[in-house]
Amino acid sequence: MSEWPFEKIVATEEELRNVIGTPSKVANQKVVSYLDHHCRSFLALSPFVIISTANNSGSCDASPRGDQPGFVHVIDDHHLVIPERPGNRRGDSLTNIMKNPHIGLLFMIPGLGETLRVNGKACVTTDERLLTEMAVNDNIPSLGIGVKVEECFIHCAKAFIRSSLWKPDLWLNNKDRPSAAQILKDHVKDNTLTENDMSELLKESYEKRLY
Repeated sequence: MSEWPFEKIVATEEELRNVIGTPSKVANQKVVSYLDHHCRSFLALSPFVIISTANNSGSCDASPRGDQPGFVHVIDDHHLVIPERPGNRRGDSLTNIMKNPHIGLLFMIPGLGETLRVNGKACVTTDERLLTEMAVNDNIPSLGIGVKVEECFIHCAKAFIRSSLWKPDLWLNNKDRPSAAQILKDHVKDNTLTENDMSELLKESYEKRLY
């Protein structure tokens, strides 16, 4: 019995190309191998990035990082550092990187449909000289994700247009949004904790442990 509940599976690149076609000249030639002035300007304005990593067996993870615009530190045309702020201590991205250095980054600027994709290899660094430059409220990050840039390119805005992501008038009202506290309570399966307990834990984390 197949592991997939689909009647048809695309199994080869030839089959795939028969469906999606081939990329345009612009799509093929838009990739650059270093952080030029356009990429640097984009990073300076970006407060948010999605980090994609995988471990040595190929299991993947996507994790958000966010701070004030320009929080990602550009060292030179080929290297950048992402500060590691306090989180839940799972360390999924960090442990993946130590097993498999390949990394994909998707940088966003609120209100802008186009995103910047940066791919390369990563390491985990404790370089105090660099991390000190990324301190916030005198809190120096204890770790950073160093990235050796191999390719950069702009990704089109179609996903943002289709989703209306940057249109606040189409956002859900508070009462219609999922409750993160309730989801956590149900997933943790701890009957001693209520939704309100989880809400208070989240609130404390957001107010006291951002940096």
